[in-house]
Amino acid sequence: MSDKYTIYHNPRCRKSREALNLLVEEGVDHEVVKYLEQPPTAKDLKLLLAKLDLKVGDVIRKEERLYKEKYKGLDFNDDEWMVVLTENPKLLQRPIVVKGSKAVIGRPLENVKNLLN
Repeated sequence: MSDKYTIYHNPRCRKSREALNLLVEEGVDHEVVKYLEQPPTAKDLKLLLAKLDLKVGDVIRKEERLYKEKYKGLDFNDDEWMVVLTENPKLLQRPIVVKGSKAVIGRPLENVKNLLN
């Protein structure tokens, strides 16, 4: 299994910056994916969900204005939500940190610390 970490990062998000700083401080080999610039594909999202052990509805930022204005109350199936997330990566929970076959949402930061151990 690889010792390299991947962080799906939004530089404008404080929690995302905290998670990235933790990876840097710990000196772990990591790759930064600025997912707003390089949105994950549906295939990428399915792999991430499997590593997170979550359903697509668990990774949607329901407090985001875009969600409230455009998607709240809509009854999409998982595949339809995948399309929404690939077209609107801003709706994806952040940060997501991956190591091998495991991933965590880095809110709270303790999740990332646990992944490091």
